[in-house]
Amino acid sequence: MALILNILWVLILIQMFIPLLMKRLLEVRRQMAIRALETKRHSRVITMIHRQETMSFFGFPVSRYIDIEDSEQVLRAIRMTPSDMPIDIILHTPGGLVLASEQIACALKRHKGKVTVFIPHYAMSGGTLIALSADEIVMDPNAVLGPVDPQLGSPQGGSYPAASILKALEEPNPNRDDQTLILGDIARKAINQVYNTVYNLVKDKMPEERAKELAKTLSEGRWTHDYPITYEEAKELGLPVTDQIPPEVYELMDLYPQTSQRRPSVEFIPVPYLPPSRRAGEK
Repeated sequence: MALILNILWVLILIQMFIPLLMKRLLEVRRQMAIRALETKRHSRVITMIHRQETMSFFGFPVSRYIDIEDSEQVLRAIRMTPSDMPIDIILHTPGGLVLASEQIACALKRHKGKVTVFIPHYAMSGGTLIALSADEIVMDPNAVLGPVDPQLGSPQGGSYPAASILKALEEPNPNRDDQTLILGDIARKAINQVYNTVYNLVKDKMPEERAKELAKTLSEGRWTHDYPITYEEAKELGLPVTDQIPPEVYELMDLYPQTSQRRPSVEFIPVPYLPPSRRAGEK
């Protein structure tokens, strides 16, 4: 009986430590992949990849976004990089706090070396703001950016586009309360602040009038906040975009897996296929 209990305890300990070991091995593989990309491009590589993650013990899913901790880490990485060394930042994010996004964007713009942003899938809202600071934005042909119009509110009460708040205030309503008027004043200030931020980020990369038009387009609330700005649209807007993402970036993304689920919603055989050979006699 004692032997069986000992075996059970050993199995429990193994069950507890295997996930920790696998996590550590994955971290090592990420560091190796980052270092290999740095060696190839002679740059500092920074990743900002936000996926839905699971808390280690209870297993609750937690959605990640750009926050102050992210800005602290990115600014630290920039400080540790020689001023003339290129920086490559890999972005995969739904957005996040305006303060954190602006801090990162302004720090990247001040960096003297070339800054390249790689977007393999999407960089919305605050992610787009960061991308605007780059000298070159490298997007997958199917990747998207997003508008940067400010959203006002709270997680408890919900968020509303600042532009929509101002639009609502245009409607006559004698019973409108002071709180709504105050929110309208904040909305106007928020749009102006984001407009100025975007303009300052891009004014050195394009003619002044085009920079002003781009800042207005992205900040005024022309689209819904989740509107996908495609590679072609980004090019039409005057952004410095290309579509040649190195294969190492995709390989690095594979090392940031989504939270495991009971049943995967997407499945395929994960190997590259060669194009079918032509039939005999076909020209």
